[in-house]
Amino acid sequence: MQKIRSRAAAEKGFTLVEALVALAITGLALALVAPGLNRLAAALRVDLATSELVGVFYEARSLAIRHSLRVGVKFRTDPDLHRVSYTLYADGDGDGVLTSDIDSGVDPRVAPARDLTHLGRRVRFGFPPGPPPRDPGDPARRLDNLDDPIRFNLSDIASFGPLGGSTPGSVYLTDSMRHLSVVRVLGTTGRVRSLRYDVDTELWR
Repeated sequence: MQKIRSRAAAEKGFTLVEALVALAITGLALALVAPGLNRLAAALRVDLATSELVGVFYEARSLAIRHSLRVGVKFRTDPDLHRVSYTLYADGDGDGVLTSDIDSGVDPRVAPARDLTHLGRRVRFGFPPGPPPRDPGDPARRLDNLDDPIRFNLSDIASFGPLGGSTPGSVYLTDSMRHLSVVRVLGTTGRVRSLRYDVDTELWR
């Protein structure tokens, strides 16, 4: 009887040791995998924000063509609330959609302001730390003015015309760590294209 109890205790002891070893291995595996998962999650967040922005520009372009208007996209950032919104405005006096005309009421709002779901706390307009990235339009040179991530000529408004053309420009999005993407609007056609930057190879893909 005593031998049976000793054997049962030993079996319980081995079971406990095995469980501790399994937990240790699981913890080690999670520690090794977690950084990779975090990088994938960060990249996914930037990709989602990029896709959302592409949709906003195509919405403005479609509205401009459908109603024979010049329609501009104006972004607003509220850092305190970690929120980014956009509003669509129409050119009210024939000189394009301008911030001064928006402020004075000359360029009317054609759609209510809406929040961007994937921009705000973890993804923002801007560039990650480190060397300035290559210019997607001219990879031989690096970007300057990194405090200006929304670039449409001398404005921060992307404007689309009745025939589908647009103000050429780019908007840069980052997770403030290592991920960077750009949404480019091509002037003549109004086509919208997105690219992701590889900080290791310094290539846009």
